[in-house]
Amino acid sequence: MALILASTSPRRRELLALLSISFDVKNPSFEERLVADRPAIDQVQSFAQGKARSVAIQEPEAIVLGSDTVIELDHGVLGKPADPAEARAMLRRLAGRDHYVCTAVALVCSAIGIDVVALSSSVVRMKPFDERAHERYLATGESLGKAGAYSIQGEGGDLVDSIDGDFPTVVGLPLRLVAQLLTQAGVSVPVDLDELYAVKPYANWARFSG
Repeated sequence: MALILASTSPRRRELLALLSISFDVKNPSFEERLVADRPAIDQVQSFAQGKARSVAIQEPEAIVLGSDTVIELDHGVLGKPADPAEARAMLRRLAGRDHYVCTAVALVCSAIGIDVVALSSSVVRMKPFDERAHERYLATGESLGKAGAYSIQGEGGDLVDSIDGDFPTVVGLPLRLVAQLLTQAGVSVPVDLDELYAVKPYANWARFSG
């Protein structure tokens, strides 16, 4: 049975490829819309399921994997900045503080009646505010399109002090959770997860524990 990743994210494609499983990629038609008063966990799980289901409708014989990531700060949700000014404001709010990165993974297959969603969360501690460092980072353009306005696997890793939890969760696809869900769905995962996590074969992974 074919596996399809419902995603436009090159990071999720790269991470899923680390499991040495054959898969296709299809852009989901689902549109994310953050709701101000809705808990982060509910929103991110809804987004992951929405992405997976939008592709599963078109590919009923395939197992479809969808994922989404949001940042929780002060009991509110930070999504992707609309422009550099919003990115600057987000980074200022995050500086010197801890925040939660919540990534949900959904697996949907109409043919065998699968529709499940699970969550992985990590705590990220940012370095103290440094205006010059922030402006240098904003100038790279990397902030745009990233939840919380930073990319831990890119130059945004320089703004991060440490993480408590799963590094791939912060990037956008918790590999241990994905492997667990796929195995439960009957998909063989040939990679040794403990070995993979020991080698840390992804950008900046080795810089952070977890």
